[in-house]
Amino acid sequence: MTRTHWAAVTAVVLALLFAGAATVASAGNGGFAAADRAPTGASADAGFARDMSVHHQQAVEMSFIVRDRTQDEEVRRLAYDIANTQANQRGMMLGWLDLWGLPKVSADTEPMAWMSTGGDGSSPGADRSGHSGHSGHAGHQAEDGSLMPGMATKSDLERLSRLSGKQAEILYLQLMIIHHNGGIDMAKGCVEQCEVGVERDLAQGMVDAQASEVELMVDLLHKRGAEPRP
Repeated sequence: MTRTHWAAVTAVVLALLFAGAATVASAGNGGFAAADRAPTGASADAGFARDMSVHHQQAVEMSFIVRDRTQDEEVRRLAYDIANTQANQRGMMLGWLDLWGLPKVSADTEPMAWMSTGGDGSSPGADRSGHSGHSGHAGHQAEDGSLMPGMATKSDLERLSRLSGKQAEILYLQLMIIHHNGGIDMAKGCVEQCEVGVERDLAQGMVDAQASEVELMVDLLHKRGAEPRP
C-alpha cells in the first residue's frame, strides 16, 4: 500500500474510534437525540453531518500526504493539527448519525442539497475557487472527483502526491485554503439551519477555527512567495 493509502486507512480508523466515543457520550447528553426528537434523514442536521464528514476526510488525507512530502515544521505542525481536529470532528458527526439511526451515506441525495432550504430560498455555498457566498442552487456538480465546493479534484491530489518540499507546501496551502472556505460556508449553513444545539455549536466552532487557519495559511504562502488561488 502507498503512504496515501495508509494515511486514508489511519484516518478512517481514527474516525471510527471517535464515532464510537461520540455515540456513548451523546447518549448521556441530556437526551438531545431521543427517538422522538432525532433529526430526519432529509434534515439539515443529517445532511450536514454526512457531507461535512466527507469534506473532513479529504482534509485529513491531504494533510497526511503533505506531512510525507515536506520537512518544514510549520507546515507539518499545521497539517497534523488539521488532521487531528477534523478526524475528531468527523467521528463526532458519524457518531450522531448512528445515534439518530440514520445512514452515513445517502445515495439518493445530492451532496449539499440540504442547503437549498435556506430561509431566503437560496443555497449557501462556496464556488470552486473557494470564495464565500451563495451558490443559488442545490447540490453540487462533481468536477474531476470534487464532490463538494472547496474539495480538491483527483488531479489536485495526484499532483500533491508527486511534489515535495516547497512546491508541495505551496500547493497544499492553496488547496487547503479553498477547502476551508468551502467548509466554512457549509458550516454557516448548519449554524443557520440545524436544529440540534450541540451540532450548531460544533459548526460555529468550525467557522471560527477554519477562518483563523485560512489567515495563517495565507501568511505561510506569502512567506514562500506565493498567493492563494483566485
